[in-house]
Formats: sequence, structure tokens, C-alpha cells
Amino acid sequence: MTSLALAVDLGGTKIETALVDASGAIIAGSRHRAPTGRAARREDLAATVSQTVRQTLAAVPADSTLAGAGIGSAGPITLDTGQISPKNLPALADFDLRGAVARELGGLPVQLRLDGTCIALAEHWCGAAVGVENSMSMVVSTGVGGGLILGGTLVSGRSGNAGHIGQIHVAGFGGDPADADSTTLEAVASGTSAVAWAQQQGWSGTSGEDLAASCAAGDTVAWRAVRRSADAVGQAIASTTTLLDLDVVAIGGGFASVVPDYVDLVRAAARRATVFTYATAVQIRPALLGSTAPLLGAAALIHRPDMTSPTRPRTDHLVSTR
Repeated sequence: MTSLALAVDLGGTKIETALVDASGAIIAGSRHRAPTGRAARREDLAATVSQTVRQTLAAVPADSTLAGAGIGSAGPITLDTGQISPKNLPALADFDLRGAVARELGGLPVQLRLDGTCIALAEHWCGAAVGVENSMSMVVSTGVGGGLILGGTLVSGRSGNAGHIGQIHVAGFGGDPADADSTTLEAVASGTSAVAWAQQQGWSGTSGEDLAASCAAGDTVAWRAVRRSADAVGQAIASTTTLLDLDVVAIGGGFASVVPDYVDLVRAAARRATVFTYATAVQIRPALLGSTAPLLGAAALIHRPDMTSPTRPRTDHLVSTR
């Protein structure tokens, strides 16, 4: 019998589900998706979760068994309770996503992690970071996210939110110091932010696709917007690599292909921003798995428990001395 995992990827624009085998192959006919969106109501989103899960479960072949479900979700999440409060889906604040999926599985194990964390796990399992002990995978798209593998093990952190690189702060790109959201990497480097910045400089396009076309045509403002994004991503990588001594950073997401040499621009910016020589050894590569990465990483939570974070030690016995 073939062992399968139900993979669930929940984000700001869609939910997607699929069946994935232990080699990382998605089972034909099992992949389903439905729109989400910031304006969607809580009850509608909950119904969409159940519907897409059921559609995929109906595709389990007769010669296969279901081992459990892995979920990657936009965050923040609460690992202990299985709840999510996605920044880009405000209607799902404190929503028990793990419980909602578990109700469809009849007692099988269900694991929840950040979507960026799942992408890192996928690239480590069968993508750009295979065989690498210390890596970070990033997505530069409508937002910026990421995840970490340290010592060959997925890093989730105390609450499950380790790897939120899009929310670290970068310097020298403007923004209001009194507004924390305006100085984050995501606020500078995401495709949405790059388009908005270019428009403020007089550019007339409206999308990342328009920005790509303008860069291909040699538009100066469009190129400045792309380089500004790459500079911010490079600065964030330099800081993270200096802190964690990473071997590889894999960069994916739609905006990472806005120009053919986007990753090259990031690599050069990271070198400029690096202080210590050891941190210049990090290899900055294009991610390999594309849109399948969140699903493969979610499936790896079930198929590859050896790569997930160990159970955290109990701390309720500790006595505060403050």
C-alpha cells in the first residue's frame, strides 16, 4: 500500500490541497484549490477549508492509505493550539485550522506550521537545499516569507512562528520610524510594495507583470524599484546569515523572476551588506520547487518527521526568580 499525506496550503489568496506520496510526488487528480481573500467572511472561509479537504480526500486511490495531514498556513500561528491568525485573512483570527482539518480525517495525525516554514522544509527535502545542514528558503511575492533549517532540522520556535523574515526591519529605504509596518522587509521588497514605490516615482504601471515589462523595455524607474527590492532582500540575508551562519539561501516566489537576474542582484546586495567574511560563504540560489513547495513541505510534516523540530522541553516546573 502506498502511504499518502494530505497537504493543505492556506494563504491570503487561495487554499490548496493535494495528496502527496513519500517520494514527494503529487497524486494526479488530487490537487484542488479555492479562493480566499481579505474580504471573505469567517464562515465562508471555514466552509472552503472543509470543501477542498473533502475534494482531495475523495481522490485517495484504493491501493493507498492516508497517513495524516500536514498544513502550511499564513501566520501568525499558535503551534500548541493549532490556531491561526493570518495577517492577510483577518476574518480567521484565532481560527482552529488544525481542528477543522482533523475533523475530516477521523483521528489521523494533523501537523500545522507556517507556510514559509513548509517551503523551507520542501526545499530541504527535494529542492534547492537538499543535503544542506543550515538553510533559509524565502518567497518574494505579494508578501515576503521564509523558513529555516538549522542542523538539518526544521526550526519552528516557541510559538511556531520562527522564520518570519518578511517582518524583520531593514534600514535605509524610508518609511515612518513610528510605523513598524512601514520599515519591514515586506514593506520594501514585496512585489506589491515595489509596484507602489514605482508608482510614487511617476511610473504608470499597475502590477508586477507591468514592472517586468517596463524593466525589459529599459524603464529607469522600474529598474530602480526592482533593485530596491533586491537590495532590501540582500540586506536581510546578510543579517540572518551573520546571525545563523547559513550555508544556503533559496529564493522563490513570483517577484523573484520579475527580471532574469533578480537573484544575482540579491546576491550582490548581500555581499555589500555583509560585515564578517564567514558570512560571505553563503550560497544564494533560486528555489527549485515553485508553486508546489508549500504543498510538498506540508506533506513532509507527515512523511519526514525526522526533519521537523523536536518536541519542546517542559518548562512548567521552572520557578521564576524575578
